Amino acid sequence: MRTPDVATLAKLIAALVPHDGNVDLRVAGVRVARVSQTNQEPRYYVQRPSLCIIAQGVKTVMIGGETYGYEAGQMAVYSIDVPMAGRVTRASYSEPYLMLQIDLDAQKLAELALKVFPHGLPQPRDARALHVGDADANVIDASIRLLQLTPQPVDAGLLGPLVVDEILIRLLRSPMGSRVAQIGSDGSSVQRIGEAVSWLRTNYDQPVSIQNLAKLVNLSVTSFHRQFKSVTGMSPLQYQKTLRLQEARRLMLTATLDAGQASRRVGYSSASQFTREYGRFFGSAPAKDINRLREAGLTGADA
Repeated sequence: MRTPDVATLAKLIAALVPHDGNVDLRVAGVRVARVSQTNQEPRYYVQRPSLCIIAQGVKTVMIGGETYGYEAGQMAVYSIDVPMAGRVTRASYSEPYLMLQIDLDAQKLAELALKVFPHGLPQPRDARALHVGDADANVIDASIRLLQLTPQPVDAGLLGPLVVDEILIRLLRSPMGSRVAQIGSDGSSVQRIGEAVSWLRTNYDQPVSIQNLAKLVNLSVTSFHRQFKSVTGMSPLQYQKTLRLQEARRLMLTATLDAGQASRRVGYSSASQFTREYGRFFGSAPAKDINRLREAGLTGADA
């Protein structure tokens, strides 16, 4: 059951995004979202490091082999760019799924973590890409004040960034704080794997050398493999494959490329390997999958 403060946050979000979709607010890195229908078809995308506060509805996300759920009154923290699939599982036109998202900047978190933890950062129990927990009452209160600034351009520009800093400080001081602090901590697993992820996202269509990636982040191959999977939930090669397959699907829907063209565009040298891996990942062969999505009226952004 939602607390009164979460209900207030939901009303503010609903007023700022009256129709389904995402709206960027006047404060940089802050956006709100509304979804009025559940979706049986998962949406595939790469989630950026962010704090998501759910004010209404329920969502399920799949990362690697793990499934997570979060609902009204909870917050989800994504610590690294991670390819995922998401489904809104509770939403209606009368009570849509409503969410506030705030980007997490590593440099800003590093600055604030030094103030919150002046005697050194606490060690987290794990470094997974996603952490879900109950929304802190102080975080909700600050989020409400942040959204109340939005209709006032001058106040939003001057005070909005300060309220975002407050939210991040409250987050650092919450039970999730030790994990959040790792995002900006030099040499942490999250920071090192983030460098490797950045390379993979930029060069997803190129052959990858695990030895070179491990060297890039100053880890042995064994440690790199272990830490990469611990953070992202998948191996480096699985991560790259997921990026390739998601992009190929988008290209076939939006650029009307056939499977052979799309597979070459994303770095596959073997069309048969692409078809085989695509079928395992999405559940059916490329042509059949794309036809099904088009018949359902889905676009590249949806899929």
